[in-house]
Amino acid sequence: MSVNNFWPYVKPWLFPLGVGCVYGLCYLHDPQSTANALHVCRTLLVQLGPPICIVLVMMTLINRYLNPAAVAKFLGSKMGIRGVFFSSLAGVISLGPIYAWYPLFKSLKEKGASIFVIANFIGCRSVKPVLLPVLLAYFGWKFSTVFVLINLIGAMGTAYLVALVCDKPESERL
Repeated sequence: MSVNNFWPYVKPWLFPLGVGCVYGLCYLHDPQSTANALHVCRTLLVQLGPPICIVLVMMTLINRYLNPAAVAKFLGSKMGIRGVFFSSLAGVISLGPIYAWYPLFKSLKEKGASIFVIANFIGCRSVKPVLLPVLLAYFGWKFSTVFVLINLIGAMGTAYLVALVCDKPESERL
């Protein structure tokens, strides 16, 4: 087997092997600090792993079963009030850290999803149904209702401004 045939199999492992070597050298110098760093890495992996896996599965399913025309129709600018409703609902019920969703948003944008719908989804993530009972318990119905509605309206306003700026050609942007 020549080097050219072997390289594609080795290349993806260079970074993990390099990081492993750095951890090994650090362990020789300061075992306790290295153990603490490995514990932090494990904690991050446990916290970020599931949301990233969910997004990867969603991206795979979207790439496999949805064609660009269907996505553009469902999340495009012609979807109207239903697109706003679906993006708001999806934003409210979505879980995990927001940065885990960014690859999915990029993929949807490339398939024709509107900037408004994506920005609205991101903005609506501030409303979490799981936390509503706590909000109600501490602040009551009136405050909670106004607070949630203002958040949702603010998300739409922000999405409108983002779409207004980002949907323009590069030469016309701010």
